This record gives sequence, structure tokens and C-alpha cells, in this order.
Amino acid sequence: MDRAPGVSVRLKLTLSYAGVIMVTGFLLLAVIWVFVLRHLPAYTSVPGGVLIRSYLLRDFASAAAVTLAFLLVFGLLTGWLLAGRMLAPLARIADATRLASTGSLAHRIQLPGPQDEFRELADAFDGMLERLEAHVAEQRRFASNASHELRTPLAISKALLDVARTDPNRDIDEIIARLHTVNTRAIDLTEALLLLSRADQRSFTREPVDLSLLAEEATETLLPLAEKHGVAIETSGDYAPATGSPALLLQLTTNLVHNAIVHNLPGRGEVWVRTGVRAHTAVLTVENTGEEIGAELASTLTEPFQRGTERIRTDHAGVGLGLAIAKTITQAHDGTLTLTPRPEGGIRVTVELPAPGPLRPARRP
Repeated sequence: MDRAPGVSVRLKLTLSYAGVIMVTGFLLLAVIWVFVLRHLPAYTSVPGGVLIRSYLLRDFASAAAVTLAFLLVFGLLTGWLLAGRMLAPLARIADATRLASTGSLAHRIQLPGPQDEFRELADAFDGMLERLEAHVAEQRRFASNASHELRTPLAISKALLDVARTDPNRDIDEIIARLHTVNTRAIDLTEALLLLSRADQRSFTREPVDLSLLAEEATETLLPLAEKHGVAIETSGDYAPATGSPALLLQLTTNLVHNAIVHNLPGRGEVWVRTGVRAHTAVLTVENTGEEIGAELASTLTEPFQRGTERIRTDHAGVGLGLAIAKTITQAHDGTLTLTPRPEGGIRVTVELPAPGPLRPARRP
């Protein structure tokens, strides 16, 4: 927005400070006039002569004018210096803002001095820059990984088409089948990226949701996959009311259960899905058996395209966005997602979402 140039804040503070001093001077002189000089008689005998009131008032007026002029100059000078000293932190914050606007997010104000309003503002701005720098770095890393993941199926498709064009004796049905598989994977990846973007933008309507019902629905949907791979699923569904998008929260639950199935022990794995409530949160826990995962590796599994262990099959390899989407959906609902490695192998994923009000744990009838 274009704005007309205005008076600087430093000049405004200077004029305000000088104005306060001038008003104070006027009030002081008025008090002297009202309570002292106005009540003097025309002639007053003093040691060494007679004091004439008119001469005294004339001398007082001259001295008052000089005093007010001095106060004006003093107020302007000291006001200008004090305003500059007070606004110095704002100048540092403005410089940091200009640097940030050019893309330089590594700069920090680091304002010295005691904790006051300016220090609080500078610290808040530094915190914002730190979070923004981390977010930009994460987005760049995500874009790089997404480009790599999308390039792979496109490169495979190009190679298959080149083979079909240069080798007329090649089995066309086999090439078509492989192209279909690669194309399906590319579509799944694109849809996952769109879902991730939608959840991150929080462009959804919130309504009451029972996590226990979503857990049951996700488990029933994925039960054939679990049976195919010999994974047993146990569900204990306490009433767990939350507020959010039923579709996104169902996607969150499905991703967690699916991830627990495909990252498991072949033919003898187990998955436990539990829901419940705490004082102010609805809780969803998905736990599975599997290979041992270190705490350092577990902390990175919610990043896009990160995988902890080899899956028990390759026909449901996914696109490496399951936990990343789950984390984004959780954050979009103002919740927390925690990954805890199990000592005996596998991992426990706990999702806590704000409940509509204070709740007591209770079984759903």
C-alpha cells in the first residue's frame, strides 16, 4: 500500500518531550504568578530602598521568556537524544526485517540488555526467524525429495516406452503391466502430496469425531491386508471424542495402521490399536512388532520419504509419506504425534488431539 510520507517517530517523540517541558515551565511560572507576584503591593519597603511592583513584573517577564526559550532548546536537544536511544532497538529490528525480506533468514537481532518490551519484541522476532528458517529448509528438502520420488517413475516409464519402441519383439503386455504399476505409484504419490498440502493449509471444516469409530473403520478396511501378511490386529476402542475433519482423521488412522502392518514381522507380526481419553485430550495409540529402531532414527520417521526398516512385502511399498501425512494432519488439528521405539522391536505411535472439554475415561457402551 502506497502511503504519503509522514513525520518520523523520533521527531514526534522529540516534540512531545519538548512540549511536556514547555507545559511544565508554563505551569511553574503560572504558580509563581498566582501565589506570589499577584499579591505583591505596588510599593514594598525592602532593606536599602523600595521595591516597585511594576519593575519586578517586568524583570520577571524577561526572565520567564529567557527561561522558556532555554527550556524549549533543552527539551528539543534532550528529546532528540533520548528518542534516538529509545528507538535504537527498533532500528535493529527494522534492519533484521529488511534482511529477512531479501531471503536472509540466518540473521538474528540478539538484542542485549535487560528484559523489557523491546527485548521481548526482539526475542519474539528471533524466534520467528528461527522457525521460519527451519520451515523453509524443511520445504526445500521436501521439494527436493518429492522431485526425486516423482522423477523415478517418470524415468522408468520413459525407459519402458523406449524399449517398446526400439524392441518390437518385446512382450507388449508385460510392458503395459509394468507401466500401469509405475503410473499407479506416481498417482498415489501425487495424491499423497495433495493431501499433505491440504492438511498443512488447514482448509477443512471441524466437526465432532469419535476416534474409536475411526480406528474400527481403519482396522476393518486393512484387515485383508493384515491377514494376507500374517499380521494380527487387536483393537480396544474406548470413547475418544475430538473435533476436526472426519476424512483427514480417518486418513491419519488408516496411515498409522497401514504403516504398522507393512513395517512388521513377516507371518508373525502383531498390531495393537487403542483409543481413550485423558483430562483434556483424546488419544489414539498404534503399536506394532517389528525390527528394533533406534531413538535417533525414530525421530526422523515423520519426515517425508523417510523409512525405518524394510517392509514385509513390496506390493504395498507406499510412497514414504504415511507418517509425514499423519504428523501434518495431527498438527493441523492442534495435536501432537509421538513416536516411541519399543525395546523388543517395533514402534509405538501416540496421537493426542484436543478434546471438546474436560473428559473422564469411560468405556463406550
